[in-house]
Amino acid sequence: MLNSHYYCIILAGGIGSRFWPISRASQPKQFLDFSIQGRSFLRRTFDRMKAVIPEENIIVVSLERYSDLVRTQLPELSEENLLLEPYNRNTAPCIAYATYSILKRDPDAITIVTPSDHAIAHHDAFNRTLQDALAYAAGADVLITLGVIPTRPDPNFGYIQMMARYEDGRPVKIKTFTEKPDEDLARVFIETHEFLWNSGIFVWRADVIRRELEHHAPEIARLWEGWQDMLGTENEKDFLERIYTDMPRISIDYAVMEKTDNAWVYPASFRWADIGNWDSLYEYLAVHDDRGNALNHTNRGLLRDCTDNIVYSTRNDKLLAIRGLEDYIVIDTEDVLMICPRDEQKLKEFLLQLAMPEYEEYR
Repeated sequence: MLNSHYYCIILAGGIGSRFWPISRASQPKQFLDFSIQGRSFLRRTFDRMKAVIPEENIIVVSLERYSDLVRTQLPELSEENLLLEPYNRNTAPCIAYATYSILKRDPDAITIVTPSDHAIAHHDAFNRTLQDALAYAAGADVLITLGVIPTRPDPNFGYIQMMARYEDGRPVKIKTFTEKPDEDLARVFIETHEFLWNSGIFVWRADVIRRELEHHAPEIARLWEGWQDMLGTENEKDFLERIYTDMPRISIDYAVMEKTDNAWVYPASFRWADIGNWDSLYEYLAVHDDRGNALNHTNRGLLRDCTDNIVYSTRNDKLLAIRGLEDYIVIDTEDVLMICPRDEQKLKEFLLQLAMPEYEEYR
């Protein structure tokens, strides 16, 4: 039987702007199935967490604008387990909201916090790691991050430096955080055997993260004064509208994890990927041909003299015939065809044009 004091907070409010035109403001990436296998990232995350957390203790935090999408994809989710923010203010306010809501239900709660858009394999190893981390956090005033043992010097992930070598089954105190180093520095990190990939998955007691937020992020905590009387009542929505107007936009990493003395990392060896940019999607897509082209279908790409491209279509009945491209992104949707070099900075600059009024219908 699963522990009734175990809870999970699924963060599902991101707008997924990096993956336009697949991901749109009306339907960001957590609600999509990039692999065309019938389950969105959110659905997969929810199903994955049911192996460790009682289903009635899985909380989804999203934005009001996405409430119908969450309810459609997770029809079994109870109303009290769907927390809706009026505005996106990054992960620290989001986690504060969920933490206070859980504390009102269960002062002894131990919580997992997980993004909704990660790809994870080797579920048995993942489940064991979470169970060990939950058990450790239950008896210690610690903030635990799951750190994935790296297999390559990947510049697309954040890195965590450990203070000591790890032993199976025990967390290690964190020395430093580094956000997305270049490939050369990432290679140095790997060679030292002191660094892990930062998964962005956290485990802690709810009362511990509450104290840490109040200590390290008072600009957030003070806005939540009176939460005991407001959350879970008919006044909750008005309360959120009022406090979110002044709520700072800040991640939990910057607000707490990089300031606290209680940050620990739990080394893990399950397969993991944060699908946060095109390079990570390149690794995730199901089909790679012998010239390094990544596709999301097996039967609709006619590629000649093409190397290291990402070719993605939302339709599996349409043939994409391409010749002579190298390191390009080719995305075909119902209303947009995008062809752009696989250069993140150039792509970012290119997509800034979407802010122009004439492109509003395509955002």
